[in-house]
Amino acid sequence: MSYRTALAHVLTGAVATGGEPARMQGKFPRSGVTALGRAGLLGLTVARELGGGGRGLAEAADVVDRVARVCPAAATVLRSHYAAVAVLEAHGGPWVRAEIAAGRHLCSLALDDAGPGSTAHRAGDVVTLRGRKRQVVAAGEADSYLWSSGPSAPGVGGRSLWLVPAHAPDLYVPARATGPGPSGSATSTVCADPVLVPSSALLGEDGGGERLVRDVVGPWLAALRVAADQEPVLVAL
Repeated sequence: MSYRTALAHVLTGAVATGGEPARMQGKFPRSGVTALGRAGLLGLTVARELGGGGRGLAEAADVVDRVARVCPAAATVLRSHYAAVAVLEAHGGPWVRAEIAAGRHLCSLALDDAGPGSTAHRAGDVVTLRGRKRQVVAAGEADSYLWSSGPSAPGVGGRSLWLVPAHAPDLYVPARATGPGPSGSATSTVCADPVLVPSSALLGEDGGGERLVRDVVGPWLAALRVAADQEPVLVAL
């Protein structure tokens, strides 16, 4: 089955059903996102050898565009998810990529600091992350976040990216739906106070996060723009 055929089935079903509560009540379109996962569309851009669709940016943009016509909230969630997956395809481990391919894992971006910049301190194989991120799509709904911070090693410049599981202790959402995203997109603040992750959660090089945002995240977000009048998701580091 082609991805367009799979998409057509869920658009007229769960995605359309969840679109109205998202718009009118601000309810996260969980049933639609789950259906997109089961149809292989969360894993559309994951490599085929891990069970994904093996597709690229053009196909992801097509999916986001079609979903946006039915449920803007779900489209915004997909936009953040696909941009995060683009980084994971280059630097993520096979387990999380296989989970995404199987439709069981939703990822989002937590890049823009609210207040002082997020920090990372490494002690052996454990990294302590502290900070507050604003305008996080699917806050409290995603299974993991691409989290930006200062580098964990002394004397290293730039920023770093980490894959942070949503179930990590002391990672929390203090309030829902405080961001500018479409109603139902659960755009809000996420806080790490603090959060401990293994050093293997680092994506790419320590201090190399700015390059990843510039060369990967930024172009994907631009191409996956849901609508011309949508407020852009902040990606400043």
